[in-house]
Amino acid sequence: MADLLGSILSSMEKPPTIGEEEKKKAKKQREQLEKLQAQEKAAKSKFRKRIVDEVNKFINDSSRTRHKFEAMDKMARTIVYDVVEFAGLTSFSFGEDENDRYVMLCKKEFAPSDEELEAYRRGEEWDPNKAEEMKRLKEAQVEEPSSSQASQKVVPMSNYKDKYKHLIGDTSAKAAAQITTANKAYGFVPSENKRDQRSIEEVQNQIRAKKRQKTEDPTADAAQSSSNEEQ
Repeated sequence: MADLLGSILSSMEKPPTIGEEEKKKAKKQREQLEKLQAQEKAAKSKFRKRIVDEVNKFINDSSRTRHKFEAMDKMARTIVYDVVEFAGLTSFSFGEDENDRYVMLCKKEFAPSDEELEAYRRGEEWDPNKAEEMKRLKEAQVEEPSSSQASQKVVPMSNYKDKYKHLIGDTSAKAAAQITTANKAYGFVPSENKRDQRSIEEVQNQIRAKKRQKTEDPTADAAQSSSNEEQ
């Protein structure tokens, strides 16, 4: 029984073994990776130290309010942001293309205006003296319009009367209008004719007379009712 089990085990395939060459190759790749990681870490540390030196120099220079770094990639800008935030400065990024983007530092007591930021976004250099001069010129134009603008008269592009010329003719509709007068032939009744000229006593007497007539002559009332039904 033991011999049978031993023969079965010996006949089974053994797991593949790694040769010495493969071990050496894997070890070499691991060492190269660790070396690259160490070099990258050293480069980042060196770059960070340079950024710290630039930021400290900018902070200690009272004559400067702006500091512009060179264009750098996203990883480098991340290091700059970290140093700037620790130093308590304000930073902005400008540039359309990712490879052309750069970081600019500003001291908080000298915050940039909207006009300055717009100039940097357009890729232009900011000149505070030139911007102040342009601002004064614009304010002067608003407060004191030129004599040509003040004397200029607005003239319409077309005469609205030409549009209705076929209706009102060459003359104005206002001038052509006539004052209308009431015509009695068309049912006009003067106000004095509408007013009842009878006195109250006369009206009451006429009403009493009609009532007596109906009482004395009942056939007149029946004739009036039949006449109303026929109508």
